[in-house]
Amino acid sequence: MSVPEPSIYDVIRQRRDVRAEYTGELVDDATLLRILDAAHRAPSVGNSQPWDFIVVRNRETLTRFAAHVADKRVEFHDSLPPERAATFEPIKIEGITESGTGIVVTHDDSRGGPQILGRATVPETGLYSTILAIQNLWLAATSEGVGVGWVSFYDAPFLTELIDLPPGIRPVAWLCVGPVHEFQQTPDLERFGWRDRRPLEDAIHWERY
Repeated sequence: MSVPEPSIYDVIRQRRDVRAEYTGELVDDATLLRILDAAHRAPSVGNSQPWDFIVVRNRETLTRFAAHVADKRVEFHDSLPPERAATFEPIKIEGITESGTGIVVTHDDSRGGPQILGRATVPETGLYSTILAIQNLWLAATSEGVGVGWVSFYDAPFLTELIDLPPGIRPVAWLCVGPVHEFQQTPDLERFGWRDRRPLEDAIHWERY
């Protein structure tokens, strides 16, 4: 008897920001390309597709970035009041070397030329489009049993130099991508007591805020 494919709602509920659950195996190229194809099919303002994806597997590059992120983690830890620092201490913030694959998602605000349909009054829609590509990537990866972890403890100039980004190209995310043993049932920041989710009813407003 075949196992039914998970619905999009199942995948959304299962999706996690993965840190410690990577198997250590590389995601195979065929799966990786399916995931990137899903990302590239995201909607974009004026069909500008302002994203690019840099796949990083070189061990020296992964190790250098992990060391930089570790330094930024220490800086954040040391900036916290003692009680929050104690809560933060056991939280793992990245799986850069464990995943074996980094995908740097970049944003080119000039992609599509000076007249981008739909961006005249809300210029941020360009960046929003790149974020939608990341969401597509994340959900596609989850449906494949592949974990994704978004690393945000870095200085943009360091990453720009590390992967040789040209002028005008902005790094938006370093995503750790790799097969996982499991997806945690409860998100890490809830499990470790950093912050709980808001209930849906607190986020819904009718007609006015």
